[in-house]
Amino acid sequence: MTVNGMRLNKFISETGVCSRREADKWIEAGRVTCNGQSAVLGTRVDEGDEVCVDGRPIGRKKKPIYIALNKPTGITCTTEAHVEDNIIDLVAHPERIFPIGRLDKDSEGLILLTNDGDIVNEILRSENNHEKEYLVTVDRPITDLALKMMADGVKIMGELTKPCRVNRIDQKSFRMILTQGLNRQIRRMCSALGYKAQRLKRVRIMNVQLGKLSSGQWRYLTEAELKGLLPRPAHSRE
Repeated sequence: MTVNGMRLNKFISETGVCSRREADKWIEAGRVTCNGQSAVLGTRVDEGDEVCVDGRPIGRKKKPIYIALNKPTGITCTTEAHVEDNIIDLVAHPERIFPIGRLDKDSEGLILLTNDGDIVNEILRSENNHEKEYLVTVDRPITDLALKMMADGVKIMGELTKPCRVNRIDQKSFRMILTQGLNRQIRRMCSALGYKAQRLKRVRIMNVQLGKLSSGQWRYLTEAELKGLLPRPAHSRE
């Protein structure tokens, strides 16, 4: 263990067990050791060092996996195996993977899963302004004024949402493109204006489209999609 090694949270995330952020929580909770000693957030790992989580050794970086899933309603975006109808059981991938962000249990559509902890912050960091596109159906005809108010920003949970793009599809449906991901944001925005979101489907994350992927089905991302998600070389994302 030297000052020149890889940061511990990066090492843990690259094994595919969790994201860097989650790794930091594990380290702070005292669940991680390096060469038998309790690790701290500043610990760095060299070749040959033994890193353990809850006393169990974890290995070196595995081949990165990037998956697009059309999540059905009723599936919970969690890696916790005891949760019924969790997303990991649905995908049933032989490698350990985790979702990037989440979709509410009542929502459906595109979600990405990976074993690459580096990509998580790249996609989720709000200042990167990455687009996510949704199709929304509400419980009654929605007015042009309500759509404009959503586009300009709605106050929810004590803060004004960022301006977004909103286009009508029909009387009760519209398309929304967000660069923000507050908790249950679209549902809360609708509720603030007196509407209930009856159906919410994500159809795009950045350059990755849901396309014709059937509900409950998944596929690996293409090379072109990966280039859009990973604009910088992996070695520069320390």
